[in-house]
Amino acid sequence: MVNLASVDSATLERVVLQHDVDQFLYKEARLLDERRLVEWLDLLADELHYWMPMRRNIKFGDWDMEFTSAETEINWFDEGKDILAGRIRQIDTGVHWPEEPVSRFEHLVSNVEVVSAEGDDIRVNSKFHCYQNRLQDEVNQWVGRREDLLRRDPDTKFKLVKRKIILAQNVMLPKVLNTFL
Repeated sequence: MVNLASVDSATLERVVLQHDVDQFLYKEARLLDERRLVEWLDLLADELHYWMPMRRNIKFGDWDMEFTSAETEINWFDEGKDILAGRIRQIDTGVHWPEEPVSRFEHLVSNVEVVSAEGDDIRVNSKFHCYQNRLQDEVNQWVGRREDLLRRDPDTKFKLVKRKIILAQNVMLPKVLNTFL
C-alpha cells in the first residue's frame, strides 16, 4: 500500500491530471458512441483545428513525405468547429444518406499519454480503434493514433483545441467517411 503522505505534490498532480485526461477521452468516446453529437461539440474549443492527413507509402528514409501537409495539400479532414457543427446538423436532420439507417459505433481509446502540461494547455497522445457497423454487413474500422492539445475548462474539465489524427491505413475502403475520430 502506498503511503500518500510520502508522495510529493508534483507526483500527485501528475496522477490526478492523467486520471482527468483519461476520463475526458473516455467520455468523449461514449458521447460519440451514443450519438450525443451536440454534447460532443461542447467539448470542442471554438478555435478547434481537427486534422487528419493522408498517409503515403514511402521508401525507407523518406519520413518527411509520409503525410500530407495541412497548409499545402488535401487531407482527409482539415476542419474547425464550425464545419463539424454543420456536419452534425446535417446528420441530425435524419435525411443524411450515410446515416440512414444509422450506424452503430464503438470507439476504443488506449495508451493515453500526457506528454506535457504547461499552464492550462495539456498535450496528449493516444491510440484509438473505431468500429462502425451499418445495415447487415457493412463494417468499417479505423485504427490509429491522435495527438491532442487540450485546454483546461471550468465547465467541461477540458476543451479539445487541436487534434491530429494519424490512421494506420493509407487507403480508405468505406464508401463515406462519416465518423468522428
